[in-house]
Amino acid sequence: MKLLAPVSVKWLSSLTASEIIGNDNLEITGVNEIHQVEKGDIVFVDHPKYYDICLQSAASCIIINNKDVVIPNGKALLYCEDPFEAYLKIITHFKPFKATNEAISSDLIIGKDSIIMPNVFIGTNVSIGNNCVIHAGVSIMSDTIIGDDVIIQANTVIGSDAFYYNTKKNRTAWYKKMLSCGNVILEDKVEIGASCTIDRGVSGSTIIGMGTKIDNMVHIGHDTQTQANCLIAAQVGIAGGVKVEAGVTLWGQVGVGKTLTIGENAVVLAQAGVPSSLKGNKVYMGFPAEDASIKRREYVWIKRIPELWKKIMEQND
Repeated sequence: MKLLAPVSVKWLSSLTASEIIGNDNLEITGVNEIHQVEKGDIVFVDHPKYYDICLQSAASCIIINNKDVVIPNGKALLYCEDPFEAYLKIITHFKPFKATNEAISSDLIIGKDSIIMPNVFIGTNVSIGNNCVIHAGVSIMSDTIIGDDVIIQANTVIGSDAFYYNTKKNRTAWYKKMLSCGNVILEDKVEIGASCTIDRGVSGSTIIGMGTKIDNMVHIGHDTQTQANCLIAAQVGIAGGVKVEAGVTLWGQVGVGKTLTIGENAVVLAQAGVPSSLKGNKVYMGFPAEDASIKRREYVWIKRIPELWKKIMEQND
């Protein structure tokens, strides 16, 4: 999330009741989580496993619960006991939840010849391009950006909160919601089927690339970004932070794990499970998803196991 104007680390220190260590003259221009952090951003870390990743990232300021770390030159730490709560304070200040009593926000920007059907909800700060069709029952949450020639079928939700929680076993409630301050971008000529859900980014953007077509009942997690001309069939589920490169096809009921990459023009056949990154220009199937030609040969040998076992038993008699 980019801030409307830079703020000083001194001001952020006061807001979060934290101690500045390092460069106290920094100006912060954005709030981000580690997967999409940029120079000028502030990020939080509360587990030793991720200290070094955050410290060596592009982030200019790190909210952290450990003073005894090496601070990269020019950066600042905000030290406090609970960095996650400090992060939430910042998000709540700059992106507070605001209720609305308007079905379609009065600040909607909508292009020429676009159509909005009855019973659509559109939140604040949304823009819709030219020649779009938004069908009945669609919910478009705040900050969504929709390009030209986009079609969204009935009862789809664009921009719902990320499924993203901080887990601490010493709390009464283990799962503490990480507030979402990102958005969704649907580029030109995208089509979204009925009853789909596309989560907003935690602090960045979930992006559906130009010309991508999505079937009914598909879920796309926070910060996932598809490039141009992907094809995603019904009941596919994609977790957060996934990179889907141009021309990828995911057939029905494919499940994709988090923070991985599916290479350009890859085809993943129906009901496959994708727990790790896949190279482009190949066809995959099964769980874990593997080259389809290899997987098919495996299935042939699996079918032969009873026959082979019978022969072994006969030889031993």
